[in-house]
Amino acid sequence: MADRVDRILEQWQLEKPGLDVSPMAVIGRLSRTALAVESRLANTFARHGLDASSFDVLATLLRSRAPYRITPAELAREAMISTSAVAQRLNKLEGRGLIQRESNPDDGRGTLVALTGAGKELIETTLPHHLATERAILETLSIKEQEQLTEFLCRIDDAANT
Repeated sequence: MADRVDRILEQWQLEKPGLDVSPMAVIGRLSRTALAVESRLANTFARHGLDASSFDVLATLLRSRAPYRITPAELAREAMISTSAVAQRLNKLEGRGLIQRESNPDDGRGTLVALTGAGKELIETTLPHHLATERAILETLSIKEQEQLTEFLCRIDDAANT
């Protein structure tokens, strides 16, 4: 079954017959899939008044375990985002009462980011819907195929980030 990527490859083959464009078959589909996944997840987050970045911060705090407090640097590392991106996200979430900043008792100059009761309730409500969306996206693949895809993507990620 031909798709848009096949059409692009065909166009390149006609325009540049000697050029090996085979990497586009994989990368093009990864890109299209990523956009589709992001869109479906965004719809789920929006139903809960969140976006992907807010979800990431709240989820990172929840999985940090009680008392759901970590430093901004730990949050950046655990959520795989830059420290400047953390500050922007925290300002937005703090304004909504979903997180709060506290003095770090172990570092007089530092702060901790803490999940509020409202933030914990929102992320715990959103998380099952998020996982249901992810399951729906993956349902076209068997468990074995999902495991294989995970392995392949890990290898690509390792190679791309070294």
